[in-house]
Amino acid sequence: MVTESDTMATGSDTMATEVAPTDLVKVLHLLVLSFSWGMQLWVSFIAGFALVRQVSRHTFGLVQSKLFPVYFHCLLGSSAVSLAVYAAYHPRELLDWPPSLQMGLFVVALVTVSLNARWLGPAATEVMIQLLEVEKEHGLGGQIGLGSQTEAYATLKEKDPKYRARKRTFGRYHGLSSLCNLIGFLCTTTNLIYTALNLSSI
Repeated sequence: MVTESDTMATGSDTMATEVAPTDLVKVLHLLVLSFSWGMQLWVSFIAGFALVRQVSRHTFGLVQSKLFPVYFHCLLGSSAVSLAVYAAYHPRELLDWPPSLQMGLFVVALVTVSLNARWLGPAATEVMIQLLEVEKEHGLGGQIGLGSQTEAYATLKEKDPKYRARKRTFGRYHGLSSLCNLIGFLCTTTNLIYTALNLSSI
């Protein structure tokens, strides 16, 4: 005779069984993870450095204000998919040290990009637009390169307390956003390396 406790035990054992992913799931997982890593690498370390030498300071800022929301939300979606797929094939009850670490990295990547997409990115963009308006009033921002006319910007910062305060606020938001982006990139890189070393699974 099967008791209720036996049924519950059998059910819990079944829930804790790790299911092997299909080839399609493995390919999807690797593609999404590679997409995230490639996008982070390009936007964070290549596109900005290439663009800043070709356009004016204000154009660079406006391009970033249009690019970053798309970037953060694409990254948010891909990070959520990566975490969901990984979690589906790694029951919490069966996690040992390496998979637990990888699961944690997926969670950290999702949290950091969520902060950027929903808070830090929009806040930095809002303050940046205010800074651009003030700079435009003083004939600044049309020069190519972020390092141009540094003395004029320093003078404006000294003379205008509101501009100085906004500059400080922008620096804080931009710094936190960059830190979150770097942490997310390191998490994605680690997960991609781990996945490459364990191609028989995910």
